[in-house]
Amino acid sequence: MSEFENPLAAIPPTGKILGLDLGTKTIGVAISDGMRYSATPLETIKRTKFTQDAERLIELINQNQVVALILGLPLNMDGTEGPRAQSTRAFARNLIPKVNLPIAFWDERLSTSAVTRMMIDADLRRDRRAEVVDKLAASYILQGALDRMR
Repeated sequence: MSEFENPLAAIPPTGKILGLDLGTKTIGVAISDGMRYSATPLETIKRTKFTQDAERLIELINQNQVVALILGLPLNMDGTEGPRAQSTRAFARNLIPKVNLPIAFWDERLSTSAVTRMMIDADLRRDRRAEVVDKLAASYILQGALDRMR
């Protein structure tokens, strides 16, 4: 069985989870509550070098006593993995030794477009949408995983 057939199997049964939406320029970050009912947008990290990005994630993990990570996996619309999904997997492989936490992948197809649609419906200005779309997308991804775990 591949990890994607049961992507949440390695996640501990209790504790906060960090959700990540990895983009080429930013990392959207969201966090679950301790009971895992809801995902809340936390911040958007401007990507620089992997080491600096990882250091900020480690700070957030430690500050919030996080027990696992969910990374949005950007699959193609037909379910295959392209270069962005491979990049996400490489990021996870590099991050695992630094955080020593389970990392699961969650299908993020259409998450950014769904969040953008919600913000447009809420009449949010374009510049404001650009500021928050990544952390909202991370929240959307994490909420999907939380709903599945329940």
